[in-house]
Amino acid sequence: MNPAEHHVAVLGATPKPARYANQAIRLLLEKGYRVTPVHPRFEEIEGLAVANTLDEVPQPVHTLTLYVGPQRLEPQIPDLIALRPRRVIFNPGTESRPLQRALDEAGIPWLEGCTLVMLKTGQF
Repeated sequence: MNPAEHHVAVLGATPKPARYANQAIRLLLEKGYRVTPVHPRFEEIEGLAVANTLDEVPQPVHTLTLYVGPQRLEPQIPDLIALRPRRVIFNPGTESRPLQRALDEAGIPWLEGCTLVMLKTGQF
């Protein structure tokens, strides 16, 4: 798939350059992916308009990459399922068995991995 046709939503996006979520956004943009940062309190990150909730994310979403802990993910399970991404990446520290079970039940593939490593090694 051409990166420009691959829409990636980054849940837990941040404007802080040292954070992995921000590094992922910058690397996704550098590699030509369409990116939607998702965070409840920001309007813009890395020059991109931020979706403040999952239901504001433009469809369709190919990849949803997670940068928030399970305690923040689990209340959003219905919205995560409703987004219907083609896959979900659980970055280290975001693993959530309840969300993984819900994704399995909804038929949405997921994996535990590191978006940055996947991008840098051609596995994204």
